[in-house]
Amino acid sequence: MANALIIVDVQKDFCEGGSLAVAGGAGVAAGISRLLASEPHRWDHVVATKDYHVDPGAHFGDPPDFVSTWPQHCVVGTPGSEFHPELATDRVEAIFHKGEYAAAYSGFEGHAGDGETLADWLRRHQVDSVDVVGIATDHCVRATALDAAQEGFATTVLLDLTAAVAPDTLDVALRAFEGAGITTHGAPVIRAA
Repeated sequence: MANALIIVDVQKDFCEGGSLAVAGGAGVAAGISRLLASEPHRWDHVVATKDYHVDPGAHFGDPPDFVSTWPQHCVVGTPGSEFHPELATDRVEAIFHKGEYAAAYSGFEGHAGDGETLADWLRRHQVDSVDVVGIATDHCVRATALDAAQEGFATTVLLDLTAAVAPDTLDVALRAFEGAGITTHGAPVIRAA
C-alpha cells in the first residue's frame, strides 16, 4: 500500500494579501515546500485541492458573517484562485477542484479535470494512509481530514503545516480530529486574539 500528502487550498486568497487571508498562510506554503524538498521520499503521492468558485450561491455573503458566508474568494479565473507562489507544485500529481456552484469545504467533495474524485484517485493509487496540510485548519483542512478518516484512510494532520482562523473553531476541529481517531502532530499557526 501507499501513502499520500493532501495539500488543502494553499491559494493566494487564503494567504496574506488575499480576500480571505489567514494569518500564517504564506508561511504554510513555504513550509510545505521545504518539507517536500527535504524529504522527497516521505510520500508516494502528492495531491492538492483548490477552492474553485464560479457561482457558489449563499457561500458568498454581502456582508459575510464569517460562519457560513464569506467574502468572495478563489473565483475561477482570478489571481486569488491560484496556488500561493511559495508552494512548490512540481510533485503535485492531481488537483481536485471544489465548490464551483455550492459551498464545499472538503477536498473529498472535489474532482479532478476528468471528473475523478479524490477518494477514487487515492484508491486507484492504492493509498491507505494520508497526511493532510494546508489552510485553514479549522475549516477545509478539518473537513478534508474528517472525510479521509470516514473514507477509511489512516489520517494524520500535520498541524505545523496548517494555519487556523480562530481559537474557538480550532478547538472544535482538534476535538473532532480526536473523536474521529485522526492523529495530529505539532501545533497550527493561529492568529493572535
